[in-house]
Amino acid sequence: MPETIPAYGLWLLVVVNSALFILFAFSFAKPQSKRDWRSLGAFSAFVLALFTEMYGFPLTIYLLSGWLGSRYPALDPFSHEAGHLWSTLFGLSGDPHFSVLHILSTLLIAAGFIIVAKAWHVLHAAQSKGELATIGPYAVVRHPQYFGFIAVLLGFLLQWPTLLTLLMFPVLVVMYVRLARIEEREAAHHFPVRYPDYAAHVPAFIPRFGDDGSATHAHH
Repeated sequence: MPETIPAYGLWLLVVVNSALFILFAFSFAKPQSKRDWRSLGAFSAFVLALFTEMYGFPLTIYLLSGWLGSRYPALDPFSHEAGHLWSTLFGLSGDPHFSVLHILSTLLIAAGFIIVAKAWHVLHAAQSKGELATIGPYAVVRHPQYFGFIAVLLGFLLQWPTLLTLLMFPVLVVMYVRLARIEEREAAHHFPVRYPDYAAHVPAFIPRFGDDGSATHAHH
């Protein structure tokens, strides 16, 4: 079916969508330290790369157009629908915006931002009292803000994979893990008794459901 509007070259949409999600991340994460800004900057670069290919110039589609054309001769590789590569590669029919992958993507993005927001409130309240954050999201994982950002990034990858963002994703995950390790050393220094006990019961990134340790709460 012919396109009635251009699928790409929509740079205003690139700017608006990138700004929207970066501002979302800024309002939820509320960066304060250089480390926070570095984390937000890396996330912002990922988002900008994503929307540049989604609405601006489809670099991934351009590089794969020959292969896509030979593998899927009926496909218009430069249509917007073709940018949902997982739907194409898995042979999913129908509007990709209503596919299981797209719905899961939306849920991951929304849940990730909610987790980041809730974690920030708990962390801010604990820091203002000079205490260790161990309730709410911090009772499930030790680094819920990084966990939330990783969920958002994964959601974006499920919705619109690109070569650049697929390469950036593991780099960002490694960066978040390293930042988490730095924060753990600082927390262990400030809370030499409580933090080791907390870390022994609550996993760093992957929740342990059904485990008593995942329900560890602060002892006031």
